This record gives sequence, structure tokens and C-alpha cells, in this order.
Amino acid sequence: MSIRGPQALASLEEAMGDIRREEDELSKRLARSAERVTKIKESEAELFRQLAQLRLDPAMQGELDGRISSAEAKARDMLKDHARDVGAAEQALSDLDARRAALIEKRTEAVARLDEQQKKLDALTASLRGQLAGDAEFQAKKSQTEELDRVAEQSMRKTELAETDREEKGRPYRDDPLFMYLWDAGYGTSSYKAGNLTRYFDAMVANLIGFQKARPNYAMLNEIPLRLREHAERQEQLVQEAEAELAALEVAAVDGAGGKPIRQAIAAAQAEIERLDADILAAEDQRDAAAGRLQELADGKDPAFETATAELAAALGREDIQTLLAAARQTRTGQDDTIVAQIDDARTRLREEDEEGRELRERLKTLAARRRELEDIQWEFKKQRFDDPTSSFKEDRLVGDLLDQFLRGGISAASYWDQWRRSQNWAPGSEWGAGYKSTRQSRSNAGSNPWPPSGGGFNWPDGSFGGGGSGSRKSRPSGGFGGSWGGGSSSGGGGFSRPRTGSSGTRKHGGFKTGGGF
Repeated sequence: MSIRGPQALASLEEAMGDIRREEDELSKRLARSAERVTKIKESEAELFRQLAQLRLDPAMQGELDGRISSAEAKARDMLKDHARDVGAAEQALSDLDARRAALIEKRTEAVARLDEQQKKLDALTASLRGQLAGDAEFQAKKSQTEELDRVAEQSMRKTELAETDREEKGRPYRDDPLFMYLWDAGYGTSSYKAGNLTRYFDAMVANLIGFQKARPNYAMLNEIPLRLREHAERQEQLVQEAEAELAALEVAAVDGAGGKPIRQAIAAAQAEIERLDADILAAEDQRDAAAGRLQELADGKDPAFETATAELAAALGREDIQTLLAAARQTRTGQDDTIVAQIDDARTRLREEDEEGRELRERLKTLAARRRELEDIQWEFKKQRFDDPTSSFKEDRLVGDLLDQFLRGGISAASYWDQWRRSQNWAPGSEWGAGYKSTRQSRSNAGSNPWPPSGGGFNWPDGSFGGGGSGSRKSRPSGGFGGSWGGGSSSGGGGFSRPRTGSSGTRKHGGFKTGGGF
């Protein structure tokens, strides 16, 4: 069963919400654990005071009690401050979550409006098929554009073959150190500069390896691809100019049929989606920073709190304290045994809290990495316009079993995203569904900006206008992550193009283009 683009993105967003909720819950548990550790140490300090009263003379009791009480009081004050700071950090995180949720809701509404307007444009363009089929100017321009596109495609194919020849047939030349020495020196050309003695020996080498005969062949291997690529790029420019002229005729036809308000509504929806995507990015980065701050507090990384708890731990770890405890263990009195047992119990609970804290920190680290990877995937999803209403995915396991595997770490972010790309399809008649434009885009811009040129054609429902140059050319370009795939890395940012520049990042590409290819 297939799943449409907007629903697929909504499923990813739901998974993102689950990750964030679990992150927040673990951070709160870790914060409470840090507070419990401090309270257990305070309880341990009170037990040592009681033990001192039983076993030490008053002077020594007072000295020990003073050291412990000072550290204990400082830790208690810091604990109150720490709890207040944790509460403030939790509230900040909650506020950012609410802001992001509101932005997501607005974006969903904007996409729905865009879908509605695109359907209106589709209906209008369908009604214009007959009109443009009989429009001599339009048909002539369409035929010219398709012919230019055919020529440009052939030019690029020849260029690629020549570049392959340059790589394969030029390898024996490049592997010959003597040939490359003379080539790099410019031997046999006006750029060759050498003294008499060097010229003498270079001539001997040239005669030995037949350089004078080989040099023109190697020069030709290098020169032909350069000239062919220049020609192909000129042909590509002609295609783009013809497309712009064809698009102007399409726009005039649609506007003449009353479609201008629809185009304007589509452009407005697109602009809103772009703005909301930038706001969502900023909110996510702000939340990431706030979550990091909460995790630091939860982990007891506040400098004042760390100092206070360290001083209390040092006070309880002094040699005289340990000597007092050792002496109490060696004697068998009811009161001593009770206090020693309580101290042992407190230390057992401390070890348990420390172990739980380590587990929570590891889980938080994993969740943070997975969240950032999912943010990267969502970014690429929108950048490639996969959330467009005309986009769908034939594999619904992407939001089921495969999503679960990714969240559990069973598959990498790279692998998961690749399966999204391979499963994606465009609806028939969409701007990526057919026609010469998708082929030209693939030929001239593969792996970079996935959008068609701003003056592109319409989504003619039967593919008969604004495209249809060759029935075999129907594949949308599928660039990697921003045109550069980072291999199999599952770590956030490994080849992903999502900017992570604090709250100031903006999207260079992405969002929706006007329905009908405007």
C-alpha cells in the first residue's frame, strides 16, 4: 500500500515527537537522580555526625561536625538553586516544543492550501489542452524546445563518452613517469624552458619513449572533452531560453483563462511554507540548545552544583571519617551497628543511583543522535519536495517496520533515507512525472538543486503539453544529500545538508515550487 508525501512527513513528525518526549522524560529522571544523590550524601553526613557523638570526645566531635555541616549547608543551598534551574530549563523546553508544534500545524495548513490550489490549476490546464493544441505559435515553440533538448542530450552523451575515453585511454600516458615528466615540462611546445644540458638529456628521453609521436595523441584526448563540454553547455543554455519562452506562452494562456489568482495563491502558499520551514529550523536549533542545557543540569554539570557536591563528598571521604567508620565496624555495639548499617545502605543506594545515571546518560546520548538524524532526514525530505501532495511512496513499511528499525539503530540514517528515495514516485502529469524538463534537469543539474527552473512548464494532465518530448525520459533526478552522500555513516550530519548554525540557519533550496511548474 502506498503512502502520500504529506502523510509520510506526518509519520516522521510523529516519530520525532516520541523521541523528544522520551528525551524530556529521561532528562527529568536524570535530574531527579542527581538530586537524590545529594540528599543521600546529606543523610550519610548526618549518620557520621551521630557516629561521632557516640565514639569521639566533644572537641573532636565539634571539629568534624563543623567540616561536615559547612559542606552540607553549601550542598543544600546549591540543591535548591539546581532544582530551580532545572525547572526553568524544563519550562523553556516546553515553550519551544509548543512553538514548534504551532509552526508544524501552520505548515500543514499551508500545504493543504497549496494542494487545493494545485488541483484548481490542474483542472484549468486540462481545459486548455485543446486551445494550445491548435495554437501554432505554442506548438512551434514546443517542437523547437524538444528538438533543442534532443540535441543537448546528444551533446552531453558525446561529452560523457569523450570524458570516459580520456580517463581510460589516457591512463597509460599518466602511468608513464617519463612521459608525464616531459608533458609537465611542456617539452615540444613554446612553454618549454630548460637549459642546454637539460634539453640535451630531455631530447634523449623523448627519443627513447617516442614522445613526439605520443604527445599529440594525449593532447587530443584532453582537448576533445573540453570542447565538447563547452558545446553541450551552449546547447543547454539554448534549451533553458526556449523553456522560458514556452513557459511565458503557458502563463499567458492560463492567465487568459482566469488562472492568475490561482498562480498568485500558489506562490503565496509556497512563500509561507518557505518562511515556516526557516522558522521550524530555528525553533529546532533553539530546542537542541535548550535540551543540551537541561541535560547538563540533569547530569549535575552546573559548576556551582558540582563544586558543592564535590566538597560534601570530600568531607565524607576524609581519612578521619573513614577511620571512624572502620573503628565502628570493629566493635560490636547495638547503636554502632545500626548506624554503620544505615551508612552501608546509603552507599549502596549511591552506587545504584550512579549506575542508573550512567544508563540514562547513554540512552540520552543515543536518543539525541537519533533525533538529529531524523531532523536531517526530515530536512532532506522537504528539500527534495517529497512532502508535495503529488509525491507518494510505494513502500508503506517506511513508516512502519523500517522506521522502527531506524529508531532502534538497526539500520543507519543513510540506508533509511536511501530507501525513501528508491520508493518515491511522482503522480502522472506532475512536473516531474514526464517530459523533457525532468531530463534536462537531470542532465544539467543532477545532485544539486532538485527544482526546475523558475519559468518551467505546467502539469498538463496527459503530458501532451509542457513536456512529453520522449516517452523514455520520465525519471526525476535524485540527488544525494545536498548532492553529496556521506556513505554509510549513521551519525548526525554525515553527508546531510541540513544547516546546523544555531538559530540563524536558513534553507538554500527546498519548499514548494509553484504548481504547474511555475
